[in-house]
Amino acid sequence: MTGTHAPAPPEHGYVALPEDWERVSAGGPGPFVTHEVLLRPDGTLVHWRSRVHRKSAPHATRWIAAGFALGSICFLVASVAAQWASSPRPAIGVTFFVGSLLFTAASYLGYAEAVNAPRDHLRARRLRFRPASWEPRRIDWLAGATQLVGALLFNVSTFLAMQHGLDARQTDLRVWAPDAFGSVCFLVASALAYAEVCHRWWCMRRRSLSWWIVALNLVGSVAFGVAAIASLVDPSTEEVVNARIANAGTSIGAACFLAGALLLPREAAAERRSREASDAEPHPPSGGGTA
Repeated sequence: MTGTHAPAPPEHGYVALPEDWERVSAGGPGPFVTHEVLLRPDGTLVHWRSRVHRKSAPHATRWIAAGFALGSICFLVASVAAQWASSPRPAIGVTFFVGSLLFTAASYLGYAEAVNAPRDHLRARRLRFRPASWEPRRIDWLAGATQLVGALLFNVSTFLAMQHGLDARQTDLRVWAPDAFGSVCFLVASALAYAEVCHRWWCMRRRSLSWWIVALNLVGSVAFGVAAIASLVDPSTEEVVNARIANAGTSIGAACFLAGALLLPREAAAERRSREASDAEPHPPSGGGTA
């Protein structure tokens, strides 16, 4: 009887190298490649990282940061207002919905960033924009696609939450269920993004801006998940399980995503300076070795 075998992890990342370059090693969490060591013809080593390679377009990073920052502000303002409101206010529901639309726009830009990442190490970009692709063996693509699905589910949840006259069962089915599944998607996407930065499933890198960004998003996604659990409507009382926890979880999650979004431009600027300094450094002559 022949047993089944798990597919072998890819030997290298998705980028193509010039003919005179060599791949020395590759690594990453599970089956994903997030880091490679490359050998130049002159004998120097280059460390390729999937997140840095993908984020080589600063203007895209600024738009992603703006979308998540503004969406987070909407969620934060709406959740704080809901905590202190004595009765449901239509403006609160509208603010949540607008925030979800901004999250969706930013999530799609992040997904498109992965789809259109340069396919060669020299960062030559495609002349034609690709709106979508199917590349589930890439951790950055999988994280972006999962987050986009979660953002779309938030759109459904926040839009239907503005309807009046729903009973507990209808609210749980139409509002709570997409919110809960959207929170799961955000949690999975944040965990994948965290692993991409760590090059394994867990790490602590307090001096890394990238680590702080993905760590904040991961904490924010956990907070959104707690808020979703607490917002389930109990059919026997027609009330949410715990409104205070739901609002607090949403506020904390929004604050974490806001902080992460504000750090994105700083991360991009730091990586750009690092690349410029690396390109400006003189390289040793060929034959320097790899030891």
